[in-house]
Amino acid sequence: MTSALSLAQSGPIPSAWPEKPPGADPLPGHLDRWLASRGAELVAVRRHIHAHPELSHQEFETAALVARELAAAGLQPRLLPKGNGVICDIGRGDRVVALRADMDALPMPDVKDVPYRSTVDGVAHACGHDVHTTILLGVGLALAQLADRGELPGRVRLLFQPAEEAVPSGAPEVIAAGGLKDVSSIFALHCAPQLPAGLVGVRSGPFTAAADVVEVRLTGRGGHTARPHLTADLVHALGRVVVDVPSLLDRRVDPRAGVSMVFGAVRAGEAANAIPIEGYARATVRVLNRDAWREAPQLVTQLIQDVVAGTGAEVEVSYTRGVPPVINDRMATAVIAGAAGAALGPDRVVEAEISMGGEDFACYLEHVPGSMIRLGTGVPGSDVRMDIHQSGFDVDERAIGYGVRVMVHTALAALLSA
Repeated sequence: MTSALSLAQSGPIPSAWPEKPPGADPLPGHLDRWLASRGAELVAVRRHIHAHPELSHQEFETAALVARELAAAGLQPRLLPKGNGVICDIGRGDRVVALRADMDALPMPDVKDVPYRSTVDGVAHACGHDVHTTILLGVGLALAQLADRGELPGRVRLLFQPAEEAVPSGAPEVIAAGGLKDVSSIFALHCAPQLPAGLVGVRSGPFTAAADVVEVRLTGRGGHTARPHLTADLVHALGRVVVDVPSLLDRRVDPRAGVSMVFGAVRAGEAANAIPIEGYARATVRVLNRDAWREAPQLVTQLIQDVVAGTGAEVEVSYTRGVPPVINDRMATAVIAGAAGAALGPDRVVEAEISMGGEDFACYLEHVPGSMIRLGTGVPGSDVRMDIHQSGFDVDERAIGYGVRVMVHTALAALLSA
């Protein structure tokens, strides 16, 4: 599978590559043996992608690698119009289930001392998308074997998506390219370093938050700090916006909606004794409830304008939509939870926590039912606490095998329930 990749340059492969876990159901068509025999190659793929990360909307080499491997397995992948994503159907029939993986990296350094450390300055796979891509590739190659044997009860569509980390994100590109045509349900997983490898977290209903961006620009007459009454004191006005607006928002929205507004950037002036004529503040607005998210732009804008009104400053508010909240469908969650239990053993499926992070998998759920789960990637028994979006982020690579098992079981279960 990976003739172009050098295992020797990838470092040692995990010695305990996961075969069928105790209490798990076997994969069909001798896929357990296939997975055990090809595990080292999947790890090599992951390490190659990790060492050659690509930023959002620029995933051309990653997409080309995926397309080559799928084509070598006798499949017919097609690139997105921009060439930075891949769509590939496996099998035949009217029943279509989609599985999605994101491929982009983050604009941050990789500080790990490993053979597969990023070779691109300031770019790193610090969110696990290299793992997601590798797992979906492994799933595709395994399902291709079932399809060749006539044992795939429908079609499985693989969606290798660009730009999950960007605004605008890549999910709408995939949808526009026909990624959801005839699809009855869609599934995905996300690396979860808080869970040890071998566990998965599932949850029905709210899973991740909507994530929008607000920019506030204030202008006014500046002047000497000795005479603030002759000016529009923009620093004072920005302070009120940063402190008062989130507090007022908390009291204008049902607490059960899970609304959070946090400012991450404030800029105004240079001199200690001069009131500036311009200032900026930027924040994220995160919401778990879909209805509250739809109302957020108007409400947040109005609150900002009301707070600034008494300061004498002029205000411009730019509210940029990010992604909707991920609301996992109840039936789809039951399917993937059952499949995860079959793949790993029922005792390895736990309840996932709600995250206030954003995830553009939500864009697909605006069109078809589906569910996302968390895949444990932490080292069992380790005292090291790692999180995504950290420069030293890495995974227990045995999670790749667990992920392939879970998603193969999920695809088959979803096709049989469609």
